[in-house]
Amino acid sequence: MRWFLGNDMNQSPLNREYMTQENKKEIAVFGGGCFWCIEAVFNQLKGAISVMPGYAGGTTKDPTYQDVSNGTTGHAEVVRIEYDPESTSYADLLTVFFATHDPTTVNRQGADVGTQYRSVIFYTTPEQERDAEKMIETLNESGSRVVTAVEPLDVFYEAEEYHRDYFVKNTSAPYCQVVINPKLDKLKARFHELLK
Repeated sequence: MRWFLGNDMNQSPLNREYMTQENKKEIAVFGGGCFWCIEAVFNQLKGAISVMPGYAGGTTKDPTYQDVSNGTTGHAEVVRIEYDPESTSYADLLTVFFATHDPTTVNRQGADVGTQYRSVIFYTTPEQERDAEKMIETLNESGSRVVTAVEPLDVFYEAEEYHRDYFVKNTSAPYCQVVINPKLDKLKARFHELLK
């Protein structure tokens, strides 16, 4: 399934569906390495209604995991987080995002190398763009060298079914034990007040 944002964020179907006062939902889209990791992290947060792995930021229409893994489509592996802003703020999501991946490496997270693993924030509102840029500026002022890109979301493509809830379905897999579990341990130690 595709989600379109388009250039006019105030009139997009995505914003009308998710950002009305009636249903009080918003969306955030982050890329920071393998989407299995990011999905597992954000599924732990209170206020997270759904977390969907997928692809954004590329030029190929309807990309597959194989296409994106080849690094030729321009897409990043990302997650689309539908959240309740009364339970968690976008600032909290940004804080967790920056703390649970390395935003200082270009096109790399651990052993995952390529543009599909880049650190990127796809904003869906002007406020998200402003907040993301401000946090990056603050991190850089504290001595970090953040390379995270901040870009408008155009199209989000949902990942294939077998990628969804990967950690929950594969907790004993070596990747989950070696890569995802340490991220979740860090999350629990540093952000227990934000967890479900």
